[in-house]
This record gives sequence, structure tokens and C-alpha cells, in this order.
Amino acid sequence: MRQITIDPITRLEGHGKINLFLDEEGNLADAFLQIPELRGFEKFCQGRPVEELPRITTRLCGVCPEAHHMASAKACDAVYHVEIPRVAKLLRELLYSTFFAADHTVHFYVLGAPDFVLGPDAPPAERNILGLIHKVGLDAGKRVIKHRAQCQELIQYLGGKKIHQVTAIPGGITTRLKPEDLDKFLAYAEDFIEFGKFTLKVLEDVVLANPAYVDMITSDAYTHATYYMGMVDQNNKVNFYEGLIRVVDPEGKELVKFKPEEYLDNIAEHVVDWSYLKFPYLKKVGWKGFVDGKESGVYRATPLSRLNAADGMATPLAQAEYERFYETLGGKPVHHTLATHWARVIELVYACERVKELLQDPEITNPDTRVIPEAVPDEGVGVVEAPRGTLFHHYRTDENGIVQEANLIVGTTNNYAPISMSIKKAAEQWIRKGTEITEGVLNRIEMAFRAYDPCFGCATHSLPGQMPMEIFVREPDGTIIQHIRRFC
Repeated sequence: MRQITIDPITRLEGHGKINLFLDEEGNLADAFLQIPELRGFEKFCQGRPVEELPRITTRLCGVCPEAHHMASAKACDAVYHVEIPRVAKLLRELLYSTFFAADHTVHFYVLGAPDFVLGPDAPPAERNILGLIHKVGLDAGKRVIKHRAQCQELIQYLGGKKIHQVTAIPGGITTRLKPEDLDKFLAYAEDFIEFGKFTLKVLEDVVLANPAYVDMITSDAYTHATYYMGMVDQNNKVNFYEGLIRVVDPEGKELVKFKPEEYLDNIAEHVVDWSYLKFPYLKKVGWKGFVDGKESGVYRATPLSRLNAADGMATPLAQAEYERFYETLGGKPVHHTLATHWARVIELVYACERVKELLQDPEITNPDTRVIPEAVPDEGVGVVEAPRGTLFHHYRTDENGIVQEANLIVGTTNNYAPISMSIKKAAEQWIRKGTEITEGVLNRIEMAFRAYDPCFGCATHSLPGQMPMEIFVREPDGTIIQHIRRFC
């Protein structure tokens, strides 16, 4: 049996590798996405005062620290049984919506779009952000940089830092929006919306106008019929910060809608001995292995999943594009993995519109941004939608607020099973008897996981068996006298 390894896989956050196994005829026999890193932040949280966790867990990742900061702060609110002031919710969501507007920009322009703008077979030296700017024009690059800079300025203002934010605390938030700064950020919000429109135009001109790309997006190689998970507001519209978690089946029918604290009644995790990631699945359906369909408990939690799980978007421009999305792709739900890129742009537009809505709220400059928790701490769950999927933080403390247990299910962990399935299905399509396995062929397989925008730095929580270890004992001259290996 022949083995092909893609190591490292590229244009993602974290580390991973794909192992492809071919039979004697050259057809794909099996495929595995392996994550060789272990972070273990759940253990780091134990023994610490729970109010420190919003500052600790934000360091899980430099890509989406805002997501962990918000989920952790909401879990702390629940631990202390405190209802935060309305203005604190507004400011937290303002920070969070700005983060979405920035993060989705990075994935679309830097990680995902080069495959379409330059083409999946373009040389790797060209298939990147620099090649993209060269292809679509310098003005596009300037607009991306300006948008990111404005987002980061507002994030720093509200979060205390551009990364690893520190301002959301149990009972509210420590910063406030000063009235004299409101007009500047409202002007930024107008720029955000124009940038969202610009990005929709780039998507239309480069991807949707190319029949070959549309055929690839809708091809069976990148299609899986799964369950879909996403947070929704009281009108079943997409919401990133607050709401209920809704799950729909492969036909688009609601399976369950549950509160954050009910997640353990609805989600379980399957563990294997060859990866540090767990495989979440729906308890009501059960773990049936790496298969899709209504009988399998595998679900997805992605931008596409959020659109499939919701009844629409809560802002006008995003809603219009939401409707065009489903009209173009044949109705709900959409099962095409690569369509996640389009869904991500729709969410970018929603986030930009939502920033403006929040800044226009009359209460946004109210200085009363926190209440002091007074209840005895015990247990709480905080949930937000991270760009990569639904993010759960669950803490149990003693009566002094010292963390006894912590459990995190992050966006990428939710998607680990479908990512593995998507990689295998793409590999089955592109690697067959007689196929010349080029870099472009392997990149088409990577495109299957890249649509999920995986981030493995915060996703690895399982410790299967023993920690891998490799030791070389050498003489003073460097000669190896003993070699010890222990791998899972």
C-alpha cells in the first residue's frame, strides 16, 4: 500500500497533516487528517480563580482570541448568576461583530480566495495573498489593509488590546464608548459596509462568474448531507453573540433548539487513538462513524451551517445576499462544502451592518457597564459563534470560585468529523488509478478542509493513550547510541 503525506497542510491556523493511503491499483483506500499538537488548556484552567479565565483563555489563539474571551466571560456571568447591563451586552457584541468583520476578511482574502483567484493549479509561490493582490489589483490590497486596520483600532479601543483582549469580565465590561469617539467609529462602520459590498463584488466577478468554479463548488466531490448547527435569535435569524443553538437535519427540518447550559444533553464526543482532537456528534442520533446522512450524528458548525440552521439574516444587505445564495444553489439546505466561502462573505456583510446598528443604539455610550456579582459561584456555560463554528466554555468551581473542571468544545472540534469526511471524499475524486498526483491535485484535497477555516491551536483537548516521545542518546561526538520512540 502506497502512502502520500501532505505535511504540513497549508493556509490554516495551527498544525496538521493529511495521510492518504492508496491501494495496489492506485485508487484511494483511506484518508486521515491527523492533528499532532496538544495544547491542553482545559488542564491549565483548573485551580485558577474563574474570573481570570477570560484573560487566560483568550491566549488559546492569536487568530480568534475575541471568541474565547467572550465565551469565557459569558461562562463567568453564568457561574456568578449575574445579569449584565444592557450597554455591556451592546459593547461586547460591538467588539465581537467587529472581530467577525476582520476575521472573515482574513480567511476570504488570505486563506481561501487564492484557490479561486489564481486557480487551484497555480504554483504555490503565486497562490497566496500577494498573487491575489497582483491579480485583482493593488487597490483591492489597500482596501483589505484599510479595513483590517480600522477593525483592529476599534477592537483595541473596546478590548484593551488588539489581540488577547482583557476587558470583558464577570458582570459586564470594563471599557465604555466615549461620546466624543462615536462619530469616528460610525464613519468606520460606513466604510465597513462599503467593504462588504466590495467583497461581494469580488466574489461575484472572480468566483460566481466562472462556470468552472461553480461546477467545482456544486460537484459531488465537495458535497456532504449532514446536520447543521448554529446560534439563532428569537426570530431564528443568525446571531454571533447571543441566542439558542439550533440544529437542523439534512432536509432542513429542526431537530432541536437548546439553551447553552443544555449542550451536554445534546452533544457527546467520540475519541480515537490517532489524533488529539475529539469528534463531537448529536446524542439524539448517535455516533455511526465517518458517514453523512440523516442516520449519522455527524453535524457541521460553519458559516454555511449557521445559514442552513437559521431562517435568515437580521440585516438588509446580508438578507438580500442570503436569499440570492439559496436561489442560486437550489434552495435550503445547501450541502456544498465550498459554498462555505460564499456564506462567510454573507456573514462578513452582516457583521459590518451589525456594527453600525450597535453604534447607533442610543444607549451605546452609557457609562454603567458593569454590575458586581454577589452570588456564590458554582457552574456556568458560555456560548458564542466563533467564525469557525459554535464555541462552548463550561466551568465548574468551588464556593470560592476556584475552577475544578473546565470543558471546551471549539468550532474546529465540532467540524473535525466532517472535515475528515470531506478530505476523504475529495481525495477519492482526485486520486484514481492512472492519475498523475501533482501539487495541484493535492491542493484540491486541501481545499476540502480549507473551506472550514480550521484552527487547531485551540481545538486539541483529547489525550489518547500516552504522549508521543522520541529520544536520541548521543556520544560527545554526536554518535547515536540509543534511540527510543513512543508514538500513539
